[in-house]
Amino acid sequence: MSDSNKSMSKKICIITGATSGIGKETAFALAEKGGSVIVVSRNDKKCISTVKAIKKKTGNNHVDHISADLSDLKQVRNLARQLKEKYPCIDVLINNAGGYFKTRLETVDDYEMNFALNHLSPFLLTNLLIDNLKESSQGRIINVSSSAHFKGKIKFEDLQLQNDFNGFNAYAQSKLALTLFNHKLAEQLKDTNVTVNALHPGLVATNFGKNNGLLRFYVRRLLNKNEITPLEGSKTITYLASSAEVAEITGGYFEKEKNTKSSDNSYNQELSKKLWEVSETLTNVSS
Repeated sequence: MSDSNKSMSKKICIITGATSGIGKETAFALAEKGGSVIVVSRNDKKCISTVKAIKKKTGNNHVDHISADLSDLKQVRNLARQLKEKYPCIDVLINNAGGYFKTRLETVDDYEMNFALNHLSPFLLTNLLIDNLKESSQGRIINVSSSAHFKGKIKFEDLQLQNDFNGFNAYAQSKLALTLFNHKLAEQLKDTNVTVNALHPGLVATNFGKNNGLLRFYVRRLLNKNEITPLEGSKTITYLASSAEVAEITGGYFEKEKNTKSSDNSYNQELSKKLWEVSETLTNVSS
């Protein structure tokens, strides 16, 4: 690791979904900048392998991991407990873990999988770690959203989509929920030293969506000629986590390292307030 590039030295950086794709590339980048990186993923073997690879490539030995299935809210709580105990001060929390599930699946908590993994999990984890982020001189929360949120609708009357399920609609709803959460949390933390920003990483050529079937996955890869590499897709996340240029920016929605506008619905304060209250109930976050 170059002595001239340690801008994240001694910064505690937590990255969920960090054993593949853009999460893994972000972990490499922040470790290269000297950050103390905590890799979070459900597969313990992949976590160990990723940590070894990061240490070997960057020369940074301040890399650790915690394994957790973030679709399970009990495991999210356990993850938060371990992080709070080990890292009283957290500088960067990157909510990157997520998924797209074309077929309706339920979590162990009986919640629809897209909504649970893409929204309820980061909602709970972030709220549980807020006090630790406030201990940082400049805490940063980064939520990996998607342009799919522009097509999302929050169906409060059937939030778990038990009727007329559609995989893309479920994914879009979950990413709109995450973006609403991003803006609401930024508003709540505006008078603190913690910033909150979301981003669309672009159409990235990763294993994302492979769980929906290999044929569908490879057909999509063939048809989408404009896909970018995981390294390219990770650049905006790394930028939000490390750049001095965004130190004072909060409530933003970024694409290609530029602060742009998210969907009109994502700024709906009445909608975000109701969603926040429902999410508190579903995660039992205050207990």
